[in-house]
Amino acid sequence: MTMIQALRSALDVMMARDPDVVVFGEDVGYFGGVFRVTEGLQAKYGKTRCFDTPINESGIVGAAIGMAAYGLKPVAEIQFADYFYPATDQIVSEAARLRYRSAGDFTCPMVVRMPCGGGIFGGQTHSQSPEALFAHFCGIRTVMPSNPYDAKGLLISAIECNDPVIFLEPKRLYNGPFDGHHDRPLVPWSKHALGMVPEGYYRVPFDSAAIFRAGTQVTVLTYGTMTWVAEAAARETGIDAEIIDLRSIWPMDLDTVVDSVRKTGRCVVVHEATRTNGFGAELCALVQEHCFYQLEAPIERVTGWDTPYPHAHEWLYFPGPARVGAALQRVMEG
Repeated sequence: MTMIQALRSALDVMMARDPDVVVFGEDVGYFGGVFRVTEGLQAKYGKTRCFDTPINESGIVGAAIGMAAYGLKPVAEIQFADYFYPATDQIVSEAARLRYRSAGDFTCPMVVRMPCGGGIFGGQTHSQSPEALFAHFCGIRTVMPSNPYDAKGLLISAIECNDPVIFLEPKRLYNGPFDGHHDRPLVPWSKHALGMVPEGYYRVPFDSAAIFRAGTQVTVLTYGTMTWVAEAAARETGIDAEIIDLRSIWPMDLDTVVDSVRKTGRCVVVHEATRTNGFGAELCALVQEHCFYQLEAPIERVTGWDTPYPHAHEWLYFPGPARVGAALQRVMEG
């Protein structure tokens, strides 16, 4: 399966298993979504369980919160992560706080799906990676898969979760793994083992990072598209890097992170989002706190720049394998 097909399969499996699961958002019904993730679901399950909404992000999320409070399991789509901002108050002040403010009488079992990231020449309003914003607020779970197998298993876990989940989907990975070499032909998921996705039900639990590539010399902490970029950088530099794919941004699998850094003694943090106050800063702080005496060199950070995502200079912004590889070499020399 492609990641698109894997996400659709997860929705199909859960809608068949649980009649309380409903799917909605801009163009997700008849049209099947701008990326076709929900294609065919309205025809199969009807207009009351998969339906279109107005272009109103605060209304989409607000309706999902009300549905979740009264026992449904809504899966809402924000067409691009860049457009979630009008719904910020609903997400932060309502969804994230519902369990706490009701002393546990209400929960908010909702999922908000958001395609994120660049690499498609989407420009400043179709390329953002806002995961650090959600990770900052208690009461929200934030996940970002890097491949079809994880995407399906994590989405099923998200739908079954009693807390609100922000489900970020790197759209550059929808149709195949992307290692940052934009001038090379796309490799489809059909040619990769992680494209082999079971048809039925399975879960990938939250806060369970994956050792994407085992290594001994340096630990790379990353997620989403940058998992594949880091692998390319390790291959091209010949450095034996251990790549940790976080999968779940928050809650995070700290044990896997700490064990790896203590083993290698070096750490590089990579993400596509802007550098200042990005989630990489939290990762650096955690590594410093838990692995200080094992570190053999300063932690390196490779990120996007502190600018809007440029259309004309996309590949100067995108943290490609050359930038990641240079960081790997610097940390090995430190």
